[in-house]
Amino acid sequence: MSTLKGLVSLLLLITGTVFWSAPLYALALVKLVTPSRRLRRRVLAGLNRIALAWIGTNLWWMRRWLRPTLEIHLPEGLSPDQWWLVIANHRSWTDIFLLQMALHRRIPMPRFFLKRELIWVPVIGLAWWALEFPFMRRYSRDAIARNPALARRDREATQRLCAQARQMPMAIYNFVEGTRFTPHKQRAQQSPYDHLLRPRAGGCAQVVNLLGNRLSGILDVTLAYARERPTFWDFLCGREGPVSVDVRRHSLPDWMRQGDYHQDPEYKERFQRWLNALWQEKDRRLEQLARPACVTSAS
Repeated sequence: MSTLKGLVSLLLLITGTVFWSAPLYALALVKLVTPSRRLRRRVLAGLNRIALAWIGTNLWWMRRWLRPTLEIHLPEGLSPDQWWLVIANHRSWTDIFLLQMALHRRIPMPRFFLKRELIWVPVIGLAWWALEFPFMRRYSRDAIARNPALARRDREATQRLCAQARQMPMAIYNFVEGTRFTPHKQRAQQSPYDHLLRPRAGGCAQVVNLLGNRLSGILDVTLAYARERPTFWDFLCGREGPVSVDVRRHSLPDWMRQGDYHQDPEYKERFQRWLNALWQEKDRRLEQLARPACVTSAS
């Protein structure tokens, strides 16, 4: 029965994707031939509205068909008219939909840092490109050591995103571990955390540096699954156990807005210490949330 439910869920997901991708592609073509930057921003705003409706459609049927059991904690003062940097731990493709369930229309249209290879995902890869999501190449440390110019490519993608973000409110999402958590990756990294991989500070620091005073704060999201190895297919089948989504808001201290992560070694070390301390607290929180005492159904 759960497999049948998963197949119906997959059909609903595909149907919604095909339905909303048509107007999104049409408006993307208009954006390509729009001559002025000011008009392109207006077209992009239209693309954002379509994307928000697309997300809303997915959340509507997921809440009513899958009925995920969630415990969501949100801070006060969230607004879709402000700028936010959202950071989270990463366990599954399900994470994206859980973040949307918690934050959809409470903050602006999301932009995710995506691996370059995801541009080739059928239908949605082109949609991400049209919406100007930043595609990152994520070179290995050895590759960057051999050719330092490679590191600049991801920084340039972040710069383009932030230049766009300065023109309209935006929420920039970053899974700072860079990949989904698995015990194998944890051991390979020799991660000092029990439930997390090592966080990467560079992308967050660059967003903070480039957006400066426009950022209203950093939203730190902790995703805690009851199942040890959550998968998106299990989520679509309705087999995912209770999930806790804990969102905490952090104000940006003055020192964080004033440094240059790639040019100032002291600032870089201080930013890394700040993120590592945040990750230590998140690891303790995950230990506490590993077996939630009580949960409520998503509405």
